[in-house]
Amino acid sequence: MSPSAGVTRNTLRQQIADALRDEVLAGRLPPGREFTVKQIAEQYGVSATPVREALFDLSAQGLLASDQHRGFQVREFTVADYRAMAEARALVVEGLFRNPAEVAVRPEGLASIRRRAAEAVRAAKGGDLDVLIGYDLRFWRELGQFVLNPYIADFLTRLRVQAWVFAVHRLRRDGMDENVLWFGHEELVEAIARGNHEQVHAEMRSYYGHALAWADRLEARETEGNAEGNAEGNGEGDGEVRADGPSSGPGSAMPPQSPESPGHCA
Repeated sequence: MSPSAGVTRNTLRQQIADALRDEVLAGRLPPGREFTVKQIAEQYGVSATPVREALFDLSAQGLLASDQHRGFQVREFTVADYRAMAEARALVVEGLFRNPAEVAVRPEGLASIRRRAAEAVRAAKGGDLDVLIGYDLRFWRELGQFVLNPYIADFLTRLRVQAWVFAVHRLRRDGMDENVLWFGHEELVEAIARGNHEQVHAEMRSYYGHALAWADRLEARETEGNAEGNAEGNGEGDGEVRADGPSSGPGSAMPPQSPESPGHCA
Protein backbone atom coordinates (compact mmCIF):
# COMPACT_ATOMS: atom_id res chain seq x y z
CA MET A 1 0.00 0.00 0.00
CA SER A 2 1.35 3.45 -0.90
CA PRO A 3 1.59 6.16 1.83
CA SER A 4 -1.14 8.21 0.11
CA ALA A 5 -3.48 5.20 0.10
CA GLY A 6 -2.92 4.72 3.81
CA VAL A 7 -3.66 8.37 4.55
CA THR A 8 -6.78 8.27 2.38
CA ARG A 9 -8.12 5.19 4.14
CA ASN A 10 -7.41 6.62 7.60
CA THR A 11 -9.10 9.88 6.64
CA LEU A 12 -12.12 8.01 5.30
CA ARG A 13 -12.23 5.90 8.44
CA GLN A 14 -12.35 9.06 10.57
CA GLN A 15 -14.97 10.68 8.33
CA ILE A 16 -17.25 7.64 8.61
CA ALA A 17 -16.76 7.44 12.38
CA ASP A 18 -17.56 11.16 12.73
CA ALA A 19 -20.65 10.86 10.51
CA LEU A 20 -22.01 7.88 12.43
CA ARG A 21 -21.28 9.56 15.78
CA ASP A 22 -23.24 12.59 14.59
CA GLU A 23 -26.14 10.34 13.58
CA VAL A 24 -26.18 8.73 17.04
CA LEU A 25 -25.93 12.09 18.83
CA ALA A 26 -28.74 13.48 16.69
CA GLY A 27 -30.94 10.54 17.65
CA ARG A 28 -31.31 9.38 14.06
CA LEU A 29 -29.62 6.10 15.01
CA PRO A 30 -31.61 5.29 18.16
CA PRO A 31 -30.46 3.00 20.99
CA GLY A 32 -30.74 -0.66 20.02
CA ARG A 33 -30.55 0.03 16.27
CA GLU A 34 -28.67 -2.80 14.56
CA PHE A 35 -26.66 -2.63 11.34
CA THR A 36 -23.82 -4.41 9.56
CA VAL A 37 -20.58 -3.31 7.93
CA LYS A 38 -22.09 -4.09 4.54
CA GLN A 39 -25.13 -1.86 5.14
CA ILE A 40 -23.00 1.11 6.19
CA ALA A 41 -20.55 0.57 3.32
CA GLU A 42 -23.42 0.59 0.81
CA GLN A 43 -24.97 3.64 2.43
CA TYR A 44 -21.76 5.67 2.08
CA GLY A 45 -20.62 4.05 -1.16
CA VAL A 46 -17.25 2.94 0.20
CA SER A 47 -15.39 -0.32 0.75
CA ALA A 48 -15.91 -2.41 3.86
CA THR A 49 -12.43 -1.92 5.37
CA PRO A 50 -12.66 1.75 6.52
CA VAL A 51 -16.25 1.13 7.64
CA ARG A 52 -15.22 -1.83 9.77
CA GLU A 53 -12.39 0.17 11.30
CA ALA A 54 -14.69 3.13 12.01
CA LEU A 55 -17.27 0.88 13.69
CA PHE A 56 -14.62 -0.71 15.87
CA ASP A 57 -13.41 2.78 16.81
CA LEU A 58 -16.92 3.73 17.92
CA SER A 59 -17.22 0.45 19.81
CA ALA A 60 -13.99 1.24 21.65
CA GLN A 61 -15.49 4.61 22.60
CA GLY A 62 -18.47 2.84 24.12
CA LEU A 63 -21.05 4.09 21.60
CA LEU A 64 -21.64 0.79 19.82
CA ALA A 65 -21.88 -2.82 20.93
CA SER A 66 -20.57 -5.47 18.56
CA ASP A 67 -21.60 -9.06 18.05
CA GLN A 68 -19.75 -11.50 15.82
CA HIS A 69 -22.98 -12.81 14.29
CA ARG A 70 -25.38 -9.85 14.45
CA GLY A 71 -23.08 -6.98 13.54
CA PHE A 72 -23.18 -3.70 15.45
CA GLN A 73 -25.79 -2.07 17.63
CA VAL A 74 -26.15 1.43 19.05
CA ARG A 75 -25.55 1.02 22.74
CA GLU A 76 -28.46 1.50 25.12
CA PHE A 77 -27.38 3.37 28.23
CA THR A 78 -29.51 3.01 31.35
CA VAL A 79 -30.16 5.51 34.12
CA ALA A 80 -27.64 3.59 36.22
CA ASP A 81 -25.08 4.00 33.42
CA TYR A 82 -25.75 7.73 33.28
CA ARG A 83 -25.41 8.08 37.05
CA ALA A 84 -22.09 6.23 36.92
CA MET A 85 -20.88 8.56 34.13
CA ALA A 86 -21.72 11.66 36.18
CA GLU A 87 -20.12 10.26 39.31
CA ALA A 88 -16.97 9.25 37.43
CA ARG A 89 -16.60 12.67 35.86
CA ALA A 90 -17.15 14.36 39.21
CA LEU A 91 -14.51 12.20 40.91
CA VAL A 92 -11.93 12.98 38.21
CA VAL A 93 -12.62 16.72 38.36
CA GLU A 94 -12.40 16.65 42.16
CA GLY A 95 -9.00 15.00 41.77
CA LEU A 96 -7.86 17.74 39.42
CA PHE A 97 -8.84 20.38 41.97
CA ARG A 98 -6.81 18.61 44.62
CA ASN A 99 -3.77 18.86 42.32
CA PRO A 100 -3.89 22.24 40.52
CA ALA A 101 -0.56 21.45 38.86
CA GLU A 102 -2.54 19.18 36.51
CA VAL A 103 -4.35 22.19 35.02
CA ALA A 104 -2.83 25.10 33.07
CA VAL A 105 -5.27 27.81 31.97
CA ARG A 106 -4.15 29.53 28.77
CA PRO A 107 -5.73 33.01 28.50
CA GLU A 108 -5.50 32.95 24.70
CA GLY A 109 -7.89 29.98 24.65
CA LEU A 110 -10.61 31.65 26.70
CA ALA A 111 -12.07 33.80 23.89
CA SER A 112 -13.08 30.73 21.87
CA ILE A 113 -14.45 29.00 24.96
CA ARG A 114 -16.54 32.07 25.81
CA ARG A 115 -18.10 31.89 22.35
CA ARG A 116 -18.86 28.18 22.77
CA ALA A 117 -20.43 28.90 26.16
CA ALA A 118 -22.64 31.69 24.85
CA GLU A 119 -23.81 29.63 21.86
CA ALA A 120 -24.54 26.58 24.05
CA VAL A 121 -26.68 28.64 26.42
CA ARG A 122 -28.46 30.35 23.53
CA ALA A 123 -29.25 27.00 21.89
CA ALA A 124 -30.47 25.51 25.16
CA LYS A 125 -32.84 28.43 25.77
CA GLY A 126 -34.00 28.25 22.16
CA GLY A 127 -34.63 24.52 22.31
CA ASP A 128 -32.23 23.74 19.44
CA LEU A 129 -30.88 20.37 20.55
CA ASP A 130 -28.59 19.75 17.56
CA VAL A 131 -26.82 23.09 18.01
CA LEU A 132 -26.71 22.66 21.79
CA ILE A 133 -24.99 19.27 21.59
CA GLY A 134 -22.40 20.54 19.13
CA TYR A 135 -21.45 23.64 21.10
CA ASP A 136 -21.63 21.89 24.45
CA LEU A 137 -19.21 19.17 23.30
CA ARG A 138 -16.85 21.77 21.83
CA PHE A 139 -17.05 23.82 25.03
CA TRP A 140 -16.01 20.94 27.27
CA ARG A 141 -13.46 19.64 24.77
CA GLU A 142 -11.71 23.01 24.67
CA LEU A 143 -11.82 23.30 28.44
CA GLY A 144 -10.28 19.83 28.55
CA GLN A 145 -7.26 21.18 26.69
CA PHE A 146 -6.30 22.99 29.91
CA VAL A 147 -5.85 19.60 31.56
CA LEU A 148 -2.19 18.67 31.18
CA ASN A 149 -2.83 14.93 31.30
CA PRO A 150 -4.18 13.99 27.82
CA TYR A 151 -5.53 10.65 29.06
CA ILE A 152 -7.73 12.40 31.62
CA ALA A 153 -8.93 14.91 29.01
CA ASP A 154 -9.78 12.09 26.59
CA PHE A 155 -11.59 10.13 29.31
CA LEU A 156 -13.76 13.12 30.23
CA THR A 157 -14.60 13.78 26.57
CA ARG A 158 -15.65 10.19 25.97
CA LEU A 159 -17.90 10.18 29.04
CA ARG A 160 -19.51 13.41 27.90
CA VAL A 161 -20.31 11.97 24.46
CA GLN A 162 -21.77 8.85 26.08
CA ALA A 163 -23.88 11.02 28.39
CA TRP A 164 -25.33 12.82 25.38
CA VAL A 165 -26.12 9.48 23.73
CA PHE A 166 -28.10 8.61 26.85
CA ALA A 167 -29.88 11.96 26.97
CA VAL A 168 -30.64 12.83 23.36
CA HIS A 169 -33.53 10.47 22.62
CA ARG A 170 -35.14 11.32 25.98
CA LEU A 171 -34.94 15.02 25.24
CA ARG A 172 -36.30 14.54 21.72
CA ARG A 173 -39.14 12.39 23.00
CA ASP A 174 -40.13 14.50 26.00
CA GLY A 175 -39.06 17.94 24.87
CA MET A 176 -36.73 20.45 26.49
CA ASP A 177 -37.48 23.12 29.02
CA GLU A 178 -35.06 25.84 30.04
CA ASN A 179 -35.83 25.08 33.68
CA VAL A 180 -34.32 21.61 33.42
CA LEU A 181 -31.15 22.37 31.44
CA TRP A 182 -27.86 23.54 32.93
CA PHE A 183 -26.99 27.07 31.88
CA GLY A 184 -23.78 27.56 33.85
CA HIS A 185 -21.32 27.54 30.92
CA GLU A 186 -20.65 31.28 30.97
CA GLU A 187 -20.39 31.56 34.75
CA LEU A 188 -17.88 28.71 34.75
CA VAL A 189 -15.73 30.36 32.07
CA GLU A 190 -15.67 33.69 33.90
CA ALA A 191 -14.70 32.00 37.15
CA ILE A 192 -11.83 30.28 35.33
CA ALA A 193 -10.78 33.57 33.70
CA ARG A 194 -10.64 35.30 37.10
CA GLY A 195 -8.74 32.40 38.62
CA ASN A 196 -11.45 32.10 41.26
CA HIS A 197 -10.76 28.55 42.40
CA GLU A 198 -13.65 28.44 44.87
CA GLN A 199 -16.23 29.62 42.35
CA VAL A 200 -14.96 27.21 39.70
CA HIS A 201 -15.28 24.40 42.22
CA ALA A 202 -18.79 25.57 43.16
CA GLU A 203 -19.93 25.73 39.51
CA MET A 204 -18.63 22.23 38.83
CA ARG A 205 -20.29 20.86 41.95
CA SER A 206 -23.53 22.49 40.85
CA TYR A 207 -23.21 20.95 37.40
CA TYR A 208 -22.63 17.40 38.57
CA GLY A 209 -25.23 17.77 41.32
CA HIS A 210 -27.71 18.78 38.63
CA ALA A 211 -26.88 15.68 36.59
CA LEU A 212 -27.28 13.35 39.56
CA ALA A 213 -30.58 14.99 40.53
CA TRP A 214 -31.93 14.23 37.04
CA ALA A 215 -30.80 10.63 37.41
CA ASP A 216 -32.69 10.44 40.72
CA ARG A 217 -35.88 11.74 39.12
CA LEU A 218 -35.63 9.40 36.15
CA GLU A 219 -35.01 6.44 38.43
CA ALA A 220 -37.96 7.34 40.65
CA ARG A 221 -40.27 7.66 37.65
CA GLU A 222 -39.09 4.39 36.18
CA THR A 223 -39.71 2.66 39.50
CA GLU A 224 -43.17 4.21 39.73
CA GLY A 225 -43.96 3.23 36.15
CA ASN A 226 -42.83 -0.35 36.74
CA ALA A 227 -44.92 -0.57 39.91
CA GLU A 228 -48.02 0.69 38.10
CA GLY A 229 -47.41 -1.74 35.26
CA ASN A 230 -47.07 -4.65 37.67
CA ALA A 231 -50.28 -3.63 39.44
CA GLU A 232 -52.17 -3.53 36.17
CA GLY A 233 -50.75 -6.89 35.17
CA ASN A 234 -51.99 -8.37 38.45
CA GLY A 235 -55.48 -6.89 38.08
CA GLU A 236 -54.91 -4.29 40.79
CA GLY A 237 -55.35 -0.57 40.86
CA ASP A 238 -58.70 -0.21 39.07
CA GLY A 239 -60.98 -1.57 41.77
CA GLU A 240 -62.31 -4.35 39.53
CA VAL A 241 -62.03 -8.12 39.81
CA ARG A 242 -60.83 -9.59 36.53
CA ALA A 243 -62.73 -12.64 35.42
CA ASP A 244 -59.69 -14.23 33.80
CA GLY A 245 -57.33 -13.57 36.69
CA PRO A 246 -53.74 -12.36 36.36
CA SER A 247 -51.70 -13.35 33.35
CA SER A 248 -49.09 -15.97 34.05
CA GLY A 249 -47.21 -16.59 30.82
CA PRO A 250 -44.03 -14.76 29.85
CA GLY A 251 -44.68 -11.73 27.68
CA SER A 252 -48.39 -11.87 28.40
CA ALA A 253 -48.53 -8.41 29.92
CA MET A 254 -47.69 -5.29 27.95
CA PRO A 255 -44.54 -3.70 29.37
CA PRO A 256 -45.06 -0.45 31.27
CA GLN A 257 -44.13 2.80 29.63
CA SER A 258 -41.29 4.69 31.31
CA PRO A 259 -42.61 8.21 31.99
CA GLU A 260 -39.16 9.79 31.79
CA SER A 261 -38.71 13.48 31.25
CA PRO A 262 -35.61 15.59 30.78
CA GLY A 263 -33.96 16.95 33.91
CA HIS A 264 -30.44 17.71 32.72
CA CYS A 265 -28.65 18.04 29.45
CA ALA A 266 -25.94 15.38 29.54
